[in-house]
Amino acid sequence: MTGWRLLLTRPSEDCAALAAILAEAKVFSSSLPLLEIQALPVTDAQRATLLELDRYCALIVVSKPAAHLGLKLLRAYWPEPPFQSWFSVGAGTGQILADAGLQVFYPQAGDDSEALLALPQLREAICRPDPRVLIVRGEGGRELLSERLRDLGASVDYLELYRRCLPHYAEDALLRKIAGERLNGLVVSSGQGFSHLLQLAGADWPQLAQMPLFVPSPRVADMARAAGAEKVVDCRGASAAALLTALREQPVPVL
Repeated sequence: MTGWRLLLTRPSEDCAALAAILAEAKVFSSSLPLLEIQALPVTDAQRATLLELDRYCALIVVSKPAAHLGLKLLRAYWPEPPFQSWFSVGAGTGQILADAGLQVFYPQAGDDSEALLALPQLREAICRPDPRVLIVRGEGGRELLSERLRDLGASVDYLELYRRCLPHYAEDALLRKIAGERLNGLVVSSGQGFSHLLQLAGADWPQLAQMPLFVPSPRVADMARAAGAEKVVDCRGASAAALLTALREQPVPVL
């Protein structure tokens, strides 16, 4: 895998953590964060939701920012959290919740909505009369998850705690970084991350569309292909382990 030279686009903190793991595997990476997390002010509706957490049979946290911000609010409104089943899409988010003393379940293989929906503990949690599920997330996203939960008979509410913004960069920042550091692969961790990649690329996108693009799920893969990406690799998860597995299975491009 030592021939890979990857562009990482996650929020800056996550880029640094992923870059360290890749370096241990002798994979070169360079970071250009395309997602900036901005916490949203707490509304009256959100306060009401927080005060009624004990009415939900399952609480699903979809990302690390959602976990950090959600725990901060949990401590403010619930000095002793209600005993409930918490769920996360990935192990990294799940560990944040577990470290806070919560009972949390997450898929051991795969870290996407499909893997979470297959968890027996989640099915068991919603197997009751009038099940209510709360999804803690940023603005938008994970619509498949809510749709499938409703198909299973659950009512779904959201607690949206942040938005993901595109940081300000010069118009040619993306292409200059890729060319200057001889990068041969792009990595995005979400649909919004890909949208920001497309936005920043602008007129240079047809050139970048020829590069291998590593994405976390079939949904993001479909988005990328629809936009013209020619070499999309679905890692079936956003974790470092999922990315490393995908890298091992792909030939390194010849520059």
